[in-house]
Amino acid sequence: MPLMLIDYYKAIEDSSLKMLNAAKDEDWEQVVRFEGACAVLIEQLRVRGSNEQLLPEQRTEKTRIMQRILHNDAQIRYLAEPWLTHCEQNLDGQRQFLH
Repeated sequence: MPLMLIDYYKAIEDSSLKMLNAAKDEDWEQVVRFEGACAVLIEQLRVRGSNEQLLPEQRTEKTRIMQRILHNDAQIRYLAEPWLTHCEQNLDGQRQFLH
């Protein structure tokens, strides 16, 4: 059975939740992996969305899904901030050695 447009939103939400769980476990490689899966799904959604529309009840569901995705994203960013700072500090240290 082919995927409906709303199924792409659900799949993106699922990947964002997996990203959040990986971030909680500090498994940054998995975070990046699920982020890549989200990017693929988003591109597929764009293609399908240009030819299809959601039903009114699906638009309501889409709004709830998008709110959960944004909430997951905010939590991921909060968890990743110390890790990103650490990476930036390491890169700053490496730059000194490159010159």
